[in-house]
Amino acid sequence: MHGEITVWHWTGFVAAVVVLLGLDLGVFHRRPHEVKFREALGWTGFWVLLAVSFGGWMYLGRSRDDGLEFLTGYLIELSLSMDNVFVIALIFSYFGVPLRFQHRVLFWGILGAIVMRGVMIGAGAALIQRFHWLLYVLGAFLVVTGLKMLFGGETKVEPERNPVLRLARRFFPVTTEFDGQKFVTQREGQRVLTPMALVLIMVETTDLVFALDSIPAIFAVTQDEFIVFTSNVFAILGLRSLYFALAGAIAYFRYLKVGLSLVLVFIGVKMLLGIWNLKIDIGWALGVVGTILVASVLASWIAGRRGEKPS
Repeated sequence: MHGEITVWHWTGFVAAVVVLLGLDLGVFHRRPHEVKFREALGWTGFWVLLAVSFGGWMYLGRSRDDGLEFLTGYLIELSLSMDNVFVIALIFSYFGVPLRFQHRVLFWGILGAIVMRGVMIGAGAALIQRFHWLLYVLGAFLVVTGLKMLFGGETKVEPERNPVLRLARRFFPVTTEFDGQKFVTQREGQRVLTPMALVLIMVETTDLVFALDSIPAIFAVTQDEFIVFTSNVFAILGLRSLYFALAGAIAYFRYLKVGLSLVLVFIGVKMLLGIWNLKIDIGWALGVVGTILVASVLASWIAGRRGEKPS
């Protein structure tokens, strides 16, 4: 038997995240620089190893189901963030963000995403606990979302249609020139937003849109708030290094979107099976999700070896 998750578990986890983020920005990335592929790959490995170790602690220190639920949730969140990587790359390209400043935008964007997702997870868990039938609504939503992703067109970035960005431009003066890493600067004695601030707004609102898919997805795995939150946070923490490692090559993962859409459909169906009191064992669910993702990556690699150009 394992004890209940207490306030000390939450406090310890959040404190550890704060320390890691402080070291990231205050020590390892104190000076702005372009993050090269090797550095990004090293950081990606670090975050994945940290997440897997946490899952191991959940498995050995608490229970098999807790450990497998965390690892399944983490795998789902991390895989869904791959699509987010592509959109972030489009945003940076659209605004022409210098490579050496991109890490800072992602740092603050991810910090905001952690807070935002924490609120959404808390609200979602409370609603599901009170209205259990919402699980089936979310399941149907995920199936529809997965099918739309499977048969939908290319992802586009259209800042001019972003309502939050339009509001920012309406109520705050904005300069078209970068001022180093600053989000706010002085122009003719007036405080104005820089393009860095607009990019941060775009990254935050984009994550909000992706969270509408990913958070319901993990509730298909577990309704344990601690597992939902920690798996989300680990996936978000690894998003920055994942971006720098894959942004230049994401177009070559041509079948990844197919894999992600099938994952969403699978976990949506898993939710809907609860209507008939049918349950898929968490070990089998982890195996299915992992198999789909590995197959999509392998299919992309084989297509690349055959010389098929990314669309």
